[in-house]
Amino acid sequence: MRTWGEVEDGHGAGEPGGGPGRHVTRLARRPVAEATMAPGYGAMFNAGVVHHEGEFHLFARAVRSGYRRNHGPGDRFVDYNSDIVVLTSADGLAYRFGYVLAGAGTDGAQCFEDPRVQRVSNRGGEQFVMTYTWLPPTGSGLPWRIGAHRLVWGEGRWWLEEGSGRVLGPEGVPDKDAVVFSLSGGQVALVHRIYPNMQLAVFDDLEHLWDPPAGYWEAYMAQLPSHTLLTPSAGALGVGAGAPPVETDAGLLLFFHERRADGSYTMNVALLDPATGQVVSRLPAAVLEPELEWERQGDVDKVVFVQGAHRQGDHIYLTYGAADRYVGAASASVSSLLDALKACA
Repeated sequence: MRTWGEVEDGHGAGEPGGGPGRHVTRLARRPVAEATMAPGYGAMFNAGVVHHEGEFHLFARAVRSGYRRNHGPGDRFVDYNSDIVVLTSADGLAYRFGYVLAGAGTDGAQCFEDPRVQRVSNRGGEQFVMTYTWLPPTGSGLPWRIGAHRLVWGEGRWWLEEGSGRVLGPEGVPDKDAVVFSLSGGQVALVHRIYPNMQLAVFDDLEHLWDPPAGYWEAYMAQLPSHTLLTPSAGALGVGAGAPPVETDAGLLLFFHERRADGSYTMNVALLDPATGQVVSRLPAAVLEPELEWERQGDVDKVVFVQGAHRQGDHIYLTYGAADRYVGAASASVSSLLDALKACA
């Protein structure tokens, strides 16, 4: 069985990417995960990924069967509830359904959306952290916010660490698209999105992020422009974090999404300073655009939404949501991206 790396090295069944320079290549012409893989679910998309104990573990947003499009005022869909399910694969191309990790209603979240899973260095050890979009109960009047859990591995699967659930960020402010990562000096950084920009918050450690002192977020919001990390390019509507940053000798590669004026979503790349998390350079053009039929037509059309990244040598394995129905896989070249980003610095 060929792995994703062998497909990339051999320039196998993948489909070319959608950006100048071809820094990103699709690994398959079809989705690597979709609704039929998990009983009781409709759409399956926007998945984070980690490679652990020899396998890829895909953390996907899965919508329970029975939802339907709303043709009246209000939300886009009716009876729309999403859980986080885990699928596994030995090669990063053929996934199988494993189990439900987090069901709607857990820790007060009406739905779990868009999970990212990241390894975070903390106090001399390593912690797996899952961030996601936390939807409040219907009718509460509260905005969506950043949800977070610590994950533990045991008995051959992932579990939510008991009592670790948190809602992060400023109260009463719509906030989402969060990734957590370690800075080279030992601090922990949070990239998040208060529309339309991406912001950066820095903490002493993971515990400080989990339970900041009283007044932390109030002071942060009072100086919000100073925390801006990335803004939309000219004519675009918004930007948001994608996958947790990938370590390289030159800095941290951050894959993020941008929403264009026509409503389409693209995959983009910036290079961050490993000590501060600040932007060193940014590619001016997208590295992947919605081009294939299943990326352009679905519950939300014209979407590629990157959320997972795993580095192996010069290649980065990427997972992305497509049209709010599927999960696609792609590969990026570290050296190619760094050369392009250096030219933009």
